[in-house]
Amino acid sequence: MTGLAEAAESVSMSDPVLAPGLYVTATPIGNAADITLRALNILRKCDAIVAEDTRITSRLLALYGIIRPLLVYNDHNGRSMRPKLLDRLSSGAVLALVSDAGTPLLSDPGHKLVREARDRGLPVFPVPGASAALAALSAAGLPTDHFFFAGFLPVKPGERRSALERFKAVPATLIFYESAQRLAASLADMAEVLGSRDAAVAREITKLHEEFRRAPLLELAAAFAGPPPKGEIVVLVGPPPDATAPNAAQIDALLKLALPFMPLNAAAALVAQASGSGRRTVYLRGLALKGKAGSDET
Repeated sequence: MTGLAEAAESVSMSDPVLAPGLYVTATPIGNAADITLRALNILRKCDAIVAEDTRITSRLLALYGIIRPLLVYNDHNGRSMRPKLLDRLSSGAVLALVSDAGTPLLSDPGHKLVREARDRGLPVFPVPGASAALAALSAAGLPTDHFFFAGFLPVKPGERRSALERFKAVPATLIFYESAQRLAASLADMAEVLGSRDAAVAREITKLHEEFRRAPLLELAAAFAGPPPKGEIVVLVGPPPDATAPNAAQIDALLKLALPFMPLNAAAALVAQASGSGRRTVYLRGLALKGKAGSDET
């Protein structure tokens, strides 16, 4: 039976008893329909829900008619609350950890709780679902083969530019969370420090006024220089130009694999498409390789 068929069968069957442990449960980032069936089952059957802000979580629970005890766990009370939660887990409780929106621990509190639960040998279960970072990456049109989640940049301009300097050489698409009030200043600093790169601003993802805008960093900085926009924002910045451009050795390696099985024109077209290089550049490399191979044989 396939995994999909097993999942369908498990949904139609009566919900099983949850094993004791901490369930790190993703919740919607905007559209309430994005919650998973598994997450709903856990929220309905857990002993308590550990929330960053009970007011926000209560609204989600009300939509689905879920009534469970709510416990507050955030940056302000973490030191005093963590031992209590760990004691409950040690006693066999089922606790669901949620953030205000999205996947817990991604720029949200919870890391120390998960780490200390693991240190004690207590079960921790990921319950995957919505994530603003991955949702933005999937629809921004920037390279996805390598990406680096940088979270929120520092508030102070000098510290922000220093942080960007550290990220400058990372050969991957950079993903930042940013507030609407600081978006213009952050984009200006990114353009100054990171240089001319393709970038995107994703706003209000999965919500009514969802917006994606992709352009070079300088253009985005100018576009958002006016009054701050509304909503939750993710900024994505493409990798350094040399990080995505294949070098001659990579092109040669691909050509050596293709040339024994097809004509040069076809091999050049295939390698150009695979590497993102210009077809003429690849064709000329192929000619050089064929010429070298011919001289080696004589």
